[in-house]
Amino acid sequence: MAKPVLSDPITLRLPLDILEDIEKIAETADRSRSWVIVRALKYYLMAEGSELLEIAAARREVRDGQVMDMDDLLDELDALNAQDEKSRNDAA
Repeated sequence: MAKPVLSDPITLRLPLDILEDIEKIAETADRSRSWVIVRALKYYLMAEGSELLEIAAARREVRDGQVMDMDDLLDELDALNAQDEKSRNDAA
């Protein structure tokens, strides 16, 4: 398996209790502190970080006028429901 491309080293100050947890996990998993931190960051980026980016994208869409009026949406849904009901009645 190819090794990932790494950045230059970065410096990070952590609260001591978090560092202790990282060190315990690293020792238990027989991994480095960097491995534990990268895994934690990946999890954050997939979960909360991803959600923040989706919210920002939605806000840009609203700001740019890429929205649908609620009444128009409800009318469209009503039309789809009526069409579906008609299809079911015709099939019966």
